[in-house]
Amino acid sequence: MILNYKTLPLATLILLSTTSVFATTGYFMHGYGVKAQGNAGTSIASFNDALTIANNPAGLSWVGERLDVGASIFKPDRSAKITANAAGANGNFDGNGREYFVIPEVAYNHLVNDKVALGLAIYGNGGMNTGYKRNPFSAFGNQGTAGVDLSQIFISPAISWKYTDHQSIGIASNILYQRFEAKGINGFAGFSQDGSSLSNRGHDSSTGIGARIGWAGQFYHDRLTLGANYSSKIKADKFDRYQGLFAEQGGFDVPESYGVGASFKVTPKLALAADVLRINYSDVDSIGHTFDVNQIMQGNPFGSKNGPGFGWKDINVYKVGASYQANSKLTLRAGYSHNDQPIAKDQTFLNILAPGVVQDHISVGATWNIDPHQELTVAYTHALEKEVKGSQSIPNAFGGGEADLKMSQDVLGLSYGYKF
Repeated sequence: MILNYKTLPLATLILLSTTSVFATTGYFMHGYGVKAQGNAGTSIASFNDALTIANNPAGLSWVGERLDVGASIFKPDRSAKITANAAGANGNFDGNGREYFVIPEVAYNHLVNDKVALGLAIYGNGGMNTGYKRNPFSAFGNQGTAGVDLSQIFISPAISWKYTDHQSIGIASNILYQRFEAKGINGFAGFSQDGSSLSNRGHDSSTGIGARIGWAGQFYHDRLTLGANYSSKIKADKFDRYQGLFAEQGGFDVPESYGVGASFKVTPKLALAADVLRINYSDVDSIGHTFDVNQIMQGNPFGSKNGPGFGWKDINVYKVGASYQANSKLTLRAGYSHNDQPIAKDQTFLNILAPGVVQDHISVGATWNIDPHQELTVAYTHALEKEVKGSQSIPNAFGGGEADLKMSQDVLGLSYGYKF
């Protein structure tokens, strides 16, 4: 079975039919591939399946020829609270307009020879969704349901070259397709350079392309594996329908990220892994620019080159995981990850729309080998509830006071793998 011109459109259609995705390390996925999710995302030096393209494409040299198909169900719980606001915005607000999200994934790896592997992966990179039936910004002239809906999907062809018996290098192109919608914030049109392109314009889409490179090496009698990866910033087309919201007339790029990892076989059955990843959110103006009313009044409204953003900071992500071969049929996994907080306490007001505040994730998973060719994998992750309390978060121009953000999340993944 080969993922060819007949099967690729079907796989693409499955992923594009997913209207939203929701992620945990800011708005990126905490792990790509259900096996990696069971280890809390440790995957830069731990290669389990063809979804290694999304983590470290050099891993294709080590996973064999295989096809992997899976899906994860996300259930985020997001909410906000406004207090001490003189404009009458006080209250508790439930952002769960939609409760469940399904994120499919598919990847294939073909061994050309003992040196070269070719692969293809299609997967959700990340996203954000909120839906407030009770509009938290109604006191400022906004009506109807409020929220945002962002989804990002990558199509990634890849190649890996095993240039020695113990080292490989890989490269994948990240072909981006993303969609966005904002609702219920038309009342802020006076703070935009184009108030007609700020909110309630339906879904808009854009595309872009970037690259991911990776390296992997095995040492100490193949008990120690080291890995490194780098994903370039993707300069995406602008969201024209929202050129009055995002900085640079609708710009919304994908930030660069990079990391290192290690995996060590403690015993023939037990392996431990650890990753450190960096995501540079602040390098994307529409994400990294702060929301500052003084800057708006000085000629930098929403949508302008130096216009406001969500004020997200760069973050480091730390992951540890363990896998244990219980018997010839069953592999067990567990992991924990922690990331820095991307949202500052004085930036919570606008981030009511995008409360990506969770920091700690606990994961478990297992793989059952049905026969020498087929396997089933399941993984569960709980993102612990996190609250960020605002501090000088609502400008005086909007009545002052504080906006507090809260979120937790549950993720259940299931995948099928076929080894040729």
